[in-house]
Amino acid sequence: MKAVSRDPRYDILFEPVRLGPVTAPNRFYQVPHCNGMGHQYPSSMAEMRSVKAEGGWGVVNTEEVEIHHTSELSGVIESRLWDDSDIPVLARMVERVHEHGALAGIEPAHLGMGAANNYSREIPMGPTARPIDLLEPVQSRAMDKADIRAFREMHVNAALRSRRAGFDIVYVYAGHDMTTLMHFLSPTRNDRTDEYGGSLENRVRLMREVLEDTKEAIGDTCAVAVRLAVDEMQGAEGISADEEGRAIVEILADLPDLWDVNVSGWENDSATSRFSQEGYQTDYISWVKDVTSKPVVGVGRFTSPDTMVSLVRNGVLDFVGAARPSIADPFLPRKIEEGRPEDIRECIGCNICVTADFLVHPMRCTQNPTMGEEWRKGWHPERIAPKSADESVLIVGAGPAGLEAARALGQRGYDVTLAEAGRAVGGRVAVESRLPGLSAWKRVADYREYQISQMANVALYLESPLSADEVLDFGADHVAFATGSVWAGSGVGRTNRLPITADDGARIMTPDDICGGKVPQGPVVVFDDDYYYMAGLMAEKLRDDGHDVTYVTPAADVSHWTHNTMEQERIQTRLMEMGVRIVPLHNLARLGADSADLSCVYTDRVQTVPCGTAVLVTMRAATDSLFHEVAALSDDRPDAKPATLLRIGDCLAPGTIAAAVYGGHRFARELGEPATDGVPFRRELPALAQDRRSG
Repeated sequence: MKAVSRDPRYDILFEPVRLGPVTAPNRFYQVPHCNGMGHQYPSSMAEMRSVKAEGGWGVVNTEEVEIHHTSELSGVIESRLWDDSDIPVLARMVERVHEHGALAGIEPAHLGMGAANNYSREIPMGPTARPIDLLEPVQSRAMDKADIRAFREMHVNAALRSRRAGFDIVYVYAGHDMTTLMHFLSPTRNDRTDEYGGSLENRVRLMREVLEDTKEAIGDTCAVAVRLAVDEMQGAEGISADEEGRAIVEILADLPDLWDVNVSGWENDSATSRFSQEGYQTDYISWVKDVTSKPVVGVGRFTSPDTMVSLVRNGVLDFVGAARPSIADPFLPRKIEEGRPEDIRECIGCNICVTADFLVHPMRCTQNPTMGEEWRKGWHPERIAPKSADESVLIVGAGPAGLEAARALGQRGYDVTLAEAGRAVGGRVAVESRLPGLSAWKRVADYREYQISQMANVALYLESPLSADEVLDFGADHVAFATGSVWAGSGVGRTNRLPITADDGARIMTPDDICGGKVPQGPVVVFDDDYYYMAGLMAEKLRDDGHDVTYVTPAADVSHWTHNTMEQERIQTRLMEMGVRIVPLHNLARLGADSADLSCVYTDRVQTVPCGTAVLVTMRAATDSLFHEVAALSDDRPDAKPATLLRIGDCLAPGTIAAAVYGGHRFARELGEPATDGVPFRRELPALAQDRRSG
């Protein structure tokens, strides 16, 4: 490992901090975060957390851990601690985290009105009888005194099991508007008239009791932390930082060993960079240390060590908390400690990581293609196998896939040439990062361009378009095409399997045209059959440029897939506030010279709207003609044919930027390695339970 040579300005970040009976080795704190692994992929979860501990995070926490079968989120993959049989799974994570000298924390959770209990089929319970938060025909029942006693016992049992698993920190969790404890605190959730409802003191009662129970059960050996959303972002109707949020902390001030404070709900706590700046939560939590003598941790998508130092020195935080930055770069603390903060892979705030929770699969990351593959494929975010032979690689195209392939192959020691036809690297990232709110996305290209610039064995050539003959004449042992994709202008996509009918005089553009500076004429219709962010951005940009814009989509709402990145509501709100006309549940049936026919997806009833220009956001077509030309030509020139000739990233199949980066990284990892028979990764298979039936 490189000798430690950190900047003395950052020494404060590496001071140990006492948490009740335990001590954290530094101020880097991976707060609890979901990951799509949990009880279903426990080996993957343990190894992912282990890598973070190896990377220097002084505290590494679990995600939400369900503590009882009366509160389970089947469908969503969380960890579980229902009974003693779950202890070994979590103990494995603790063991791996402890191997690297970090503290291990656990966030026991009872989700109350936030869970449907579709697996256990138990009736959800909460402070009051209400429909649950999920869009399911399920209601919770109001907890009686016996339920409350049982609820307290659940937390004690979870705390004792957590200690048996070896955890150093055990949470009492009231954050994100997801838990029973937060529901009791909230004036909009709790309308009880007994000693657990009404006044704030009464609504805090159960929180205090669970906190005191937990301290009594394990407080001699484990730190007890409170995670609290100090602001529900609901104004006067909910808990706010300057009123009840502050009062709750004052009431419980020095009872816990640590305060982990944030805002609620999750879509606010983990807001995308499109709608929030780094550190935007600071204004909501900056007062907490004035109220308690105990250490405080908070989050804000922090990636700058100077910002981190400022937060500690100014008395805002004792620990720099992170979820997404620790996903983008598990070795962020180590890089600061080793005096190389310029090597940090900074989070871009795109929330691809969050989508795993909603789509029920192991977590992914745009910046870190090894996320979720630590156990499955044995991929490490900082280490990679050396090259298998003294061979050269030509990569055509310096977009996300090409840049990552060149970076990782350079790290392996291959001689790499990266040829880019344009004047700058980045491909679609360079274009999209100029759209409203996406400037942070340029970090995808910036990080990789810098890393490549430090490698003597990687040569980057800009403004270097290649012909098929030139590719073969280059004589590389391996050639990968990362030439990206373009938006299609035919209208073919999910809804329309054939091109959209267009009359003579109809003007059609794509996002490539708009980003390239072309100006639409007349009223604009943006047709979204893609459902991710691009159509919403087209509508926002064009409306901001002064155009009359109608947004049309077969989906039920704007940018429908962004429900999975937790920004759909913000996107639609912004367009409505800007005056964009929104027509959901309609297909674009025909384009005329000055109008567009929209067809209802249910009734086929047609309405006609003014349309001078249609901007079609339907699908992207791979830019793969050069690949096919080289493949065909190599058959005529077998002596010049490379050992490897393939497509990566959008050139193979257009997808997300995360998928492109992963594709480039996978190519680099697998080059020269033995082919794998069958499934190319390890699987976590369920074991058959003992059949207890008799007779």
